[in-house]
Amino acid sequence: MKLKQLEGLLGGLTQFPDPKVELEQYATGPHIASRMLYTAENSFDDIAGKVVADFGCGCGTLAIASALLDAEHVTGIDIDLQSLELAQENATDLELDIDLIQCDIKNLNLKGLLVDTVVMNPPFGTKRKGADMEFLSMGLKVASQAVYSLHKTSTREYIKKSALRNCNAISAEVLCELRYDLPRTYRFHKQKELDIAVDLWRFVPRAPDERAS
Repeated sequence: MKLKQLEGLLGGLTQFPDPKVELEQYATGPHIASRMLYTAENSFDDIAGKVVADFGCGCGTLAIASALLDAEHVTGIDIDLQSLELAQENATDLELDIDLIQCDIKNLNLKGLLVDTVVMNPPFGTKRKGADMEFLSMGLKVASQAVYSLHKTSTREYIKKSALRNCNAISAEVLCELRYDLPRTYRFHKQKELDIAVDLWRFVPRAPDERAS
């Protein structure tokens, strides 16, 4: 599938009608989502034929992008039931088969499902400090091959240091810097649109027998 076709399909997905500020629910736009998954597949072969999990899947954008790029099996995980219902509607509209699990990422137990690749647009940690690292830490425990994640460019050094020291990453690489065009979503947003610099990261986890206990 070509990049423009992928972006076009993702642009037709229904997004949060009533986003929850406490969960930092912001839609992952089709521009960023398409480039994130297209890079994962075409530069690293991490999607097609692989078992993929989307952490904090929201409306299902990254999970659906993975399915469109021929992932063998896709699971979306989110704590919010309404988001999961919307993700299911979006997947059904495109005739895609994805599994959805309602779960707090801290308590995730995939019961024997072996995941190759984790993709995510985690909370930035502005409402609950450390939320971004909870997602990353669990992603690096679950994935056997790679974790793709978006984080604010302003946190680059912290993310790299934490991933390598504390989260079982053997490598942490910024693949590119993207612009996150965040429309006014909540009442406290003063600007009509906010342009945030974000990094697209690829993390490689240590093999299970090399991980610290």
